[in-house]
Order: sequence, then C-alpha cells, then structure tokens
Amino acid sequence: MAALHSFRFHPSIFLCLVASFCFSRTCFGSKAKHSNLTTFGTRWSWAGATWYGSPDGAGSDGMECGACGYGNAVSQPPFSSMVTGIGPSLYKSGKECGACYKIKCTKRMHPSCSGKPVRVIITDFCPGGPCATDSAHFDLSGTAFGAMAKAGEEVAFRDAGVLKIRYARVACDYSGRTIAFHVDPGSNSNYFAAVIEYEEGDGDLAGVSLKEASMGPEEWRSMQQSWGAVWKLDAGSEMQPPFSIRLTSQYSRETIVAKNVIPENWKPGSTYRSLVNYL
Repeated sequence: MAALHSFRFHPSIFLCLVASFCFSRTCFGSKAKHSNLTTFGTRWSWAGATWYGSPDGAGSDGMECGACGYGNAVSQPPFSSMVTGIGPSLYKSGKECGACYKIKCTKRMHPSCSGKPVRVIITDFCPGGPCATDSAHFDLSGTAFGAMAKAGEEVAFRDAGVLKIRYARVACDYSGRTIAFHVDPGSNSNYFAAVIEYEEGDGDLAGVSLKEASMGPEEWRSMQQSWGAVWKLDAGSEMQPPFSIRLTSQYSRETIVAKNVIPENWKPGSTYRSLVNYL
C-alpha cells in the first residue's frame, strides 16, 4: 500500500458511525417513465491518483461506507468496488456523488500501466493531502487503482505513490437497474431521508421532490441534500404515505417520477426499488 494512506484521516469512517446505511432490501415500484440517457464527450484531462483501504477492497476499510452514504453496497454489483474518493474540485460538497468517470494511466507514467481506461463511480470524499492541492484528484479503491495495471503487475503498480492519470466524465451505466431509495434509519412520520442510487446517465441529481398521498397532482415538497447522496425532508408534521419521488438529473435536467415508491407501511432502514430510471 502506498505510504500516503497510512496517515490520512478519511471522513467516511465518522459518517458511517453516525448513519448506518446497511439496510434490508424491500422491493416496490410504479409504472415506469423514462428520460433520455445523458452522454458525455470523452475530453480527457489530467489528474492525480492515489488509493486507500485494502489492495483488493472498496476503499473505506471495514464498513466500506464512504462520504456519499452508499454503505456496503460499494463492494457489491453494480459498484463492484470500482469506486473512488474525489478531491474538493470534483466532489462539490457531495453534489457529484454517483457521477461516473473513465480513468487511465499512461505507460510513460509507470511501466506497469496497461493504458486501458476503466470506469469508476464517485462514492467518497478525499479532503487533504494531494486531494486538496491537485486541480483534480482521484483517491481510488485498491481494486480500481489496480484495474489500471497490466495483468499480474498490480502489486508493483500500487507502489507508485501519487500517479498522474487522465480522466473524462462519462454517462453511468447500471445495466438495467432501476433507481433505489435506502431510507435513513432516523426517518419517522415527520422526517424522511434516503440515499438515492443507481441513476443512469448523469449519475447525480440537481433536485429531488416528494409528494404525499394527500397532495394534488401539481403539489410537490422540495427535499434538501443532507450530505452526499442523502436527500431529506423535515416536514414538521405527520406526512401521509405512500410517497412519490420526483428526480431531476444534474446536467440534462431530465425529470422522472417514481410513483408511490415509498409504500404506506414503509420502515426506516429499508430499501425500496422503483421501476424507473434515466435512459
């Protein structure tokens, strides 16, 4: 492991202790309404790259949570440990959680580099060291960093320390999965919060709204970004489920609605899958 990681405090450890996002999974959905898939040009830029956690891990050791709130899902498909913490310039106070990038190294930078691009997803924040000083910096999971190496040369490649790489923003592809809502264990009849994940296309959200069962067709209550990929609504009074959730993507501004995705008997700590996604 690169020596850089032996002393860097990672905020995801604290955040995971505050909020446990390792939920039981429940399915519920509504009739699908789809948007057009957003694509991004492959305009390659330069960035720094390091790695943290275990050599074959998903970044944040142990709880594998991350500052975006995706929980231990980052080690499972479709994330499959191909995840990254990001410096402040790209993290943008959590607004870019869920965004997807292709990264690649060059053989000129390291002899064990394969030169082949790999796709990674922002699931964490890297606040200090080169993450704060580089114009752009990816603090990758050990798995994602090693994926840039030639086969059989991952160990030597991980000893590179701070490496110069190329990166480009790309559309997210979750292989037909629909958007899921991990309900915060602290949610109750007056307060609702959830981690939102698996958004195709942009991968991140510009806005989220909630509609209660008692509200009219055009009535929506705006939710606020709490931290990372967690959005919340502090209603101040008892809300009436089921809840529909309206999502607006970050760059394309496409809007989709997960109708009645949170059922009448919803429970804190559960996960509810919609039938919608951006296409």
